[in-house]
Amino acid sequence: MTSRLTTHVLDASSGAPAENVVVSLAQYLPGGGTTGVAQGFTDTDGRLALGPESLDPGMYALTFGTGAYFADRDIPTFYPLITVTFTVDATDRHYHVPLLLSPFAYSTYRGS
Repeated sequence: MTSRLTTHVLDASSGAPAENVVVSLAQYLPGGGTTGVAQGFTDTDGRLALGPESLDPGMYALTFGTGAYFADRDIPTFYPLITVTFTVDATDRHYHVPLLLSPFAYSTYRGS
């Protein structure tokens, strides 16, 4: 099986991929709350394929454990967790959600 969801985490403060960042995927439930779908760690290139081969349509959240990543490097950070919420509208599409981070800022976009 191949995941339909990938991410790539880059550390702008070091100019390098962010290795060993824990990333959790959750799906929002129609009545409220979330359910966990998958969890993993970025590889040496800051990349991670996460979740099943197909994601049901709906709203999802990727949560990045940036606090632990920076703590391992003795760097204080303002954002210990970064959650990116996005919508899946087609089960046959690939979804790529990259994250560019630094200790006091982050950005993301819909990748390809």
